[in-house]
Amino acid sequence: MAESGTGFLDQLKSCIVWSWTYFWTVWFFVMLFLVYILRVPLKINDNLTTVSMFLNTLTPKFYVALTGTSSLISGLILIFEWWYFRKYGTSFIEQVSVSHLRPLLGGVDNSTPSNSNSSNGDSDSNRQSVSECKVWRNPLNLFRGAEYNRYTWVTGREPLTYYDMNLSAQDHQTFFTCDTDHLRPADAIMQKAWRERNPQARISAAHEALELDDCATAYILLAEEEATTIVEAEKLFKQALKAGEGCYRRSQQLQHHGAQYEAQHRRDTNVLVYIKRRLAMCARKLGRTREAVKMMRDLMKEFPLLSMFNIHENLLEALLELQAYADVQAVLAKYDDISLPKSATICYTAALLKARAVSDKFSPEAASRRGLSTAEMNAVEAIHRAVEFNPHVPKYLLEMKSLILPPEHILKRGDSEAIAYAFFHLQHWKRVEGALNLLHCTWEGTFRMIPYPLEKGHLFYPYPICTETADRELLPLFHEVSVYPKKELPFFILFTAGLCSFTAMLALLTHQFPELMGVFAKAFLSTLFAPLNFIMEKVENILPSSLWHQLTRI
Repeated sequence: MAESGTGFLDQLKSCIVWSWTYFWTVWFFVMLFLVYILRVPLKINDNLTTVSMFLNTLTPKFYVALTGTSSLISGLILIFEWWYFRKYGTSFIEQVSVSHLRPLLGGVDNSTPSNSNSSNGDSDSNRQSVSECKVWRNPLNLFRGAEYNRYTWVTGREPLTYYDMNLSAQDHQTFFTCDTDHLRPADAIMQKAWRERNPQARISAAHEALELDDCATAYILLAEEEATTIVEAEKLFKQALKAGEGCYRRSQQLQHHGAQYEAQHRRDTNVLVYIKRRLAMCARKLGRTREAVKMMRDLMKEFPLLSMFNIHENLLEALLELQAYADVQAVLAKYDDISLPKSATICYTAALLKARAVSDKFSPEAASRRGLSTAEMNAVEAIHRAVEFNPHVPKYLLEMKSLILPPEHILKRGDSEAIAYAFFHLQHWKRVEGALNLLHCTWEGTFRMIPYPLEKGHLFYPYPICTETADRELLPLFHEVSVYPKKELPFFILFTAGLCSFTAMLALLTHQFPELMGVFAKAFLSTLFAPLNFIMEKVENILPSSLWHQLTRI
């Protein structure tokens, strides 16, 4: 979904320069042909007469050769442009026009980075790309049995990819198992169950574990995968909570007795936090939003160090549902910190709050006449900041692209994160009057703020180049992955292809209808040289005959 970083005006300037250069290049070769092959005299007084006589005596073969040569030149340029684009991802002509012609035409070159210190080299950029393409657990992921499986039953499509489910299996093994599980039969069974690929095998193993002991992780698995409704899942999670709290209290007393006990306590803590969070999400889905908010706040107070679960994003969504915008702002003030990794939820919620203050009275026509007020400028800057962080979100919020069920894992700044955000927050944007209109009028302006090329950052670090590959692994095949910046065909490749096709068509028509095309060509050349003939006549009338005679002899 790339937006042109040079802007329409810069593309228009480059198009004019390129067209003018191409036209005069062709005619330069034509003049060379006239001078060196036909030996046309160079005297000015004889040149126009000779050219006029020559044009009147041209045969159709000349026009066929001329248009064929032009088509050949255009074809060679097209082949070179296409090769350069496939190798470097950009148009050669566009790159030259931006780098060299744009400053001469009044453009500003923002391609120079503000920080010229490049001592870290490519290793730092590669390390940054790898860290930024880390896949995160979706804080608002749905329930497999009650939501994902129901979608499959209705549509016959699989909403989750194998890569996504494999990541979830790794998460479950990390958070729900420890080295001491072999000492307890039920936990040993569940340790194997999390590794099972077959859902029915996992469910059967969970039932087997419950026959041996009141196992919290077995209840979690059944609530996630066997329960077909949110109500059933909530009942199972409540049973898991009782078992999990007992295990947590016992391991808490023994956590300082050795490394094994500490690992077991860490596992029991993860299990308890997961259960309470999912119970809060069940309450939110069942319409008990205030209860869900209280459960999330209590959980964040009880376990303040477990920020990796991103429970604050669940809290923000629930508070927006309650329209408690002051509480939303308080949460943002705590978590919208430059030292913390940003998310689409943080950036777009901040933009929504600022847009809410001005969106109901915002009018593009009025703003263009009087300019933007301070509050409107703050809202626009917040939208630009959010769009730069994740440029995929606006098309989903503006319903320019269809939504799908969000995956269980997301990629920060990727299409998967945009889907996960828009799936839950579109209703909150619709609830604020005029917010989507303000977003529609301003979001594309972000790309004019980012230095060229588009991957470079303005408010954030440069956009990672590995998002497309990761998103294609996370999102199902029936979804068209949004790519930024999109490597679509540059304007000049399309322009050259059209020019080549046009000249080739002229050559074909001239070959098939030589007399008719000869008449059209002579008429076109006469019209083209009419201004020059008019200027020459005026010059002859103004200048003295003696001076004109001396000039023609030069």
